[in-house]
Amino acid sequence: MNTNKIVSLLSLIMLISLTSCQDDDYSIGEVKAPTNIQIETEIEGVSEDFPFGDGSGFVNFKATADNGINYSYDFGDGNSQRQSSGEVRHRFSRDGVNDYLVKVTVSGPGGTKSTETIEVKVLSLFNDPVSYEFLTGGEGQSKEWKIARNEPGHLGVGPLDSFGPDFFAAEPNQLAECLYDDAITLTGGINGTISFEHDNTNPDGVGVTFFNGEFNTVGGGGGPDDQCLPYDVTGLKNLGLAPAGFNTPEEITTGTQFTISDDGFMSYYINTSTYEILEITEDFLYVRALSGSATNQLAWYFKFTTDVDGDQDNTLETQFEDLVWSDEFDVDGTPDPSIWNFETGNGADQGIPGWGNEELQYYTEDNAIVDDGKLVINLNAEPTFGFDYSSSRMNTLNNFDFQYGRLEVRAKLPEGGGTWPAIWMMGANFPSVGWPECGEIDIMEHSGNDQDVIHGTVHFPGNSGGNAIGGTTVQEGVSNEFNNYTIEWDENQIQWAINDEVFQTFQNNGDLPFNQEFFIILNVAMGGTFVGNSVDPDFEESDMEIEYIRVYQ
Repeated sequence: MNTNKIVSLLSLIMLISLTSCQDDDYSIGEVKAPTNIQIETEIEGVSEDFPFGDGSGFVNFKATADNGINYSYDFGDGNSQRQSSGEVRHRFSRDGVNDYLVKVTVSGPGGTKSTETIEVKVLSLFNDPVSYEFLTGGEGQSKEWKIARNEPGHLGVGPLDSFGPDFFAAEPNQLAECLYDDAITLTGGINGTISFEHDNTNPDGVGVTFFNGEFNTVGGGGGPDDQCLPYDVTGLKNLGLAPAGFNTPEEITTGTQFTISDDGFMSYYINTSTYEILEITEDFLYVRALSGSATNQLAWYFKFTTDVDGDQDNTLETQFEDLVWSDEFDVDGTPDPSIWNFETGNGADQGIPGWGNEELQYYTEDNAIVDDGKLVINLNAEPTFGFDYSSSRMNTLNNFDFQYGRLEVRAKLPEGGGTWPAIWMMGANFPSVGWPECGEIDIMEHSGNDQDVIHGTVHFPGNSGGNAIGGTTVQEGVSNEFNNYTIEWDENQIQWAINDEVFQTFQNNGDLPFNQEFFIILNVAMGGTFVGNSVDPDFEESDMEIEYIRVYQ
């Protein structure tokens, strides 16, 4: 999977108008210095009882000047903003009543500049000592933060209304090294101030930033793919805490956001300097940021840690302990007909020859048997009703359907070039709405052409087939020994694990088809698009063996 292309293509949806970080060129035309600079201020919430505002800290500024083309504000609190109209709204967040000396620099034709200052006194009642302490370690202390490269979803993207990275969530260590080399140092100052230092030098000593493809030209690059580009981030900046203004449900946010001065950003360039803190601990930071126009934005998610080199525990922590259903395959013979339905043929009778994937096998009931405490699905190279291979496909539709829980399958996989075993699920409404509207959760897929690589994937409208969302992990010896293949599934997320080690997480939400009953499917295919339509001509036979299937809720 080309993650760089996936992330950048997602960002292309936004149709963001690219904003250059370079100074505008006013060299054309007559040189005229701006004059008669006027600055008007309005502190929000001023009244007789509250002469310095209502505590929100918001102040509206309007600057005008003769020959003025562009207005740059330095708010005196470590933050700055440039605005061609001269009108800005700024939140001062230092707790209590404080004086700020605001400087406005006006650019005129030919690049001339003039400045004017004004003093404002503002009341802010915002104070978040917990985030201040966790971010910096306290007054006079510093912490270094890096992308939590070992965490699933350390970079993700999703729609605004789901509040989760539904479009893409990076697997551990999946992205470019320049992103993981990036370091941010936060230092606690007096009165809750925080200084921000960004070090993006790679091992060769070159400053490099990982750019979202939409903004490559800012770093001097081109093309739609995300790129590591030389980019200067030097200089001490300020990080200001403020009440979050993202309308995020209160149960998934701390209610605090921060803004980095002078166009600072957190490791991955998406043309924003403001981040909402969703979760924070002593060594973990999870933030959300918006990128795009006011009417067409995506939400981006980032996980940071102060312990990049520490031991990362990806052990599955289950919330489901009660065994509600199982098939232990402890009765030899035909699989239990009260549980399992067989799907026979090659898909032509369902209008999808080759099962929609150009598969080469013909499914029969005879290729699945319970023997010695295990279900055995045999893939055999033999002429079968006009096809060169036989196998089995079976499901639990209407016999056992369930919503949410932990599903665990202990299995040993077949081997051989072209083999394609799968343990998966589809929504129980499949007969009425079809695929991919019903949703599909692939618990385990394996290609015999890519031995020991295990896939976990979801399919749904807009993200199905070649556009499905998933991840992979390497598990040695999958065809030689049994492993536990698990999903943990609820209304918030789906996690994939092998032997209780999580390797992939997908954020669920109410708009997706993963909030209904699903049924289980087992099959072993031969050939098809998943394996690159490449089959070993010397293949004779191989089996998928399953010791048990268990569902906990």
